[in-house]
Amino acid sequence: MKEDIKSMTLPELTTWMSALGEKGFRAKQLYNWMHKNLVSSFDEMTNLSKSLREKLKEYPVTALKMVKVQTSRIDGTQKYLFRLSDGNVIESVLMRYKHGNSVCISSQVGCRMGCRFCASTIGGLTRCLLPSEMLDQIYRIQALTGERVSNVVVMGTGEPLDNYENLLRFIHILTEDGGLHISQRNLTVSTCGIVPGILKLAEEDLQITLALSLHAPNDEVRKTL
Repeated sequence: MKEDIKSMTLPELTTWMSALGEKGFRAKQLYNWMHKNLVSSFDEMTNLSKSLREKLKEYPVTALKMVKVQTSRIDGTQKYLFRLSDGNVIESVLMRYKHGNSVCISSQVGCRMGCRFCASTIGGLTRCLLPSEMLDQIYRIQALTGERVSNVVVMGTGEPLDNYENLLRFIHILTEDGGLHISQRNLTVSTCGIVPGILKLAEEDLQITLALSLHAPNDEVRKTL
């Protein structure tokens, strides 16, 4: 399997580029093109040499394909259906507020949590999303609308804490310098209540918001759901 370069941190990408025989500053250029300029092909990376671009084409840049978009007539909220490279589809939602644009993204294809009130779990879990696939939901929406995304909610299809390592990498790439650099305070992760994951996340020294879905007045009812 080819390296998923869009899921690499800048230090990892620098090491990887060096292994290809390229200078370290090329990694930062590549990183900025993917995570700041939001391009979806190497041909758009005009400050990279043609020979380097040809070499990099062996490692495709993750880029979701928009299948459909639905717009609410009431408030302009937009629901996007994106196709992944393996043919699976996921949903993302753009919500416009006076304080800025929020995007709700999916973290998995399907879900194995089994919550009886949620349609996402009907077919079970197909697979977890890569950090690049989580990021590109935001990137594609920002590129398609031409509008800045300032808030992100991981509350779409899937249980984020059931995709913990990819979620953590996604958070760092999204919020650190060199990319969209969205404030961690503007990022919310929603969970149905994976306690080990909650405790582990609490030790990461992040400034994100954690949303816990109680969906019942007591534990007895909650367990049945």
